[in-house]
Amino acid sequence: MTTRKRILTGDRPTGKLHLGHYVGSLQNRVRLQDEYDTFVFVADVQALTTHFERTDRLAADVRQVALDNIAAGLDPEKTTYFIQSMIPEIAELTAFYSMFVTVNTLRHNPTIKAESQQYGYADLSYGFLGYPISQTADITFCKADLVPVGEDQLPHMELTRKIVRRFNDLYKPVLPEPQALLSDCPRLVGLDGKAKMGKSLGNGIYLSDPSAVVAEKVNAALTDPARVRASDKGTPSVCTVNTYHSVFNATEQPDLAERCKNGSIGCVACKKRLCASLEDLLAPMRERRAHFTAKPGQIDEILQSGTAKARLIAQETMREIRDAMQISYF
Repeated sequence: MTTRKRILTGDRPTGKLHLGHYVGSLQNRVRLQDEYDTFVFVADVQALTTHFERTDRLAADVRQVALDNIAAGLDPEKTTYFIQSMIPEIAELTAFYSMFVTVNTLRHNPTIKAESQQYGYADLSYGFLGYPISQTADITFCKADLVPVGEDQLPHMELTRKIVRRFNDLYKPVLPEPQALLSDCPRLVGLDGKAKMGKSLGNGIYLSDPSAVVAEKVNAALTDPARVRASDKGTPSVCTVNTYHSVFNATEQPDLAERCKNGSIGCVACKKRLCASLEDLLAPMRERRAHFTAKPGQIDEILQSGTAKARLIAQETMREIRDAMQISYF
C-alpha cells in the first residue's frame, strides 16, 4: 500500500485567526487534506516566546485556534490535531539541533529581525532567538514532506532544510527534506491599508466575526482618499477594498475596478459587494463552528486523541534519531 506524503502546519495560540491566516495557509490546508496525511499543531511553546507573561489566556487560545482550523474546513476525521508542548520529543529534538546551529545564523534570520522590531525587543531571549530551531523540530518529528507557510516564514523553512541536510550528513539520512508550500494569494494587507493583517494590529477580519461585525469593519476600510462623491473617478490600485475584491471576489473585481475608475460605482456599493463575497466564505465556517461549540468537550477530545497519535510518531522518530547519533546506550 502506498503511504501518503505528510503535511505539517500550525498556528501560535495568541488570539483568533483572521482572513490573512486563511489566504496565507488555511485554504491550502483545506485543499490538500484529502491528498496528504495532514498534521496541524497548536504552537503553544512558540506562543511563549512573545506571550510568556500572559499564560492565563493560553488554555482558551489553544482551543480557539483548533476551532478556527476546524471551522475553516479542516475535518478532524482527516486531520491530526495536537498540542506542541505535550510532545516532549519536540523539545528533545530542538536541543539536539541547537548543537550545530550558530547564534549568528539565528540573529541574521530576516524573520527574527522583523519580529524583534515589531515587538520592540532590544535584547532577545534564548527562546525567541531559537524558535526557528523549535520549528524545525515541529516539522521533522513527524517527517513532514510539505509545509504550507506564508512568505514571511520562508527564511525559517530554508533554515529547516539546512538543519535536515546537516543532520543527515553528520549522522545518517533518516529525515526527509521538507518543501514549503506558498499560497497563490499575495499577503493580505490590513483594513487600514498600512500593514499586513495582524492579530496585534487591530486591522483584521476574524474567521469568527459575525456578519454585522464584518460589515462594520468593511465599511470602515480604507478606500481611495481622493474620492469624495460616488461619481468621482477613483484609483483602485490605492484602495484596500479593491485589494480584497481581488482575493475574495476575483470574478467581479476587474469590472468593479473599471467602474471605480470611471465613477459609475461608489465606495459604499463596492463595499456591499465585498461583504456579500466574504459572507459566502464565512457563513459555512460559522455553521461548522456552531456545530462543534454546541458539544462541550469535543474540541478537547480532538486535541487529546491527536496529541496521543502524534506522541507515538514522535517516539518512533526519536528512536531513529538516537540510533543515527549513536546515543542509544542501552
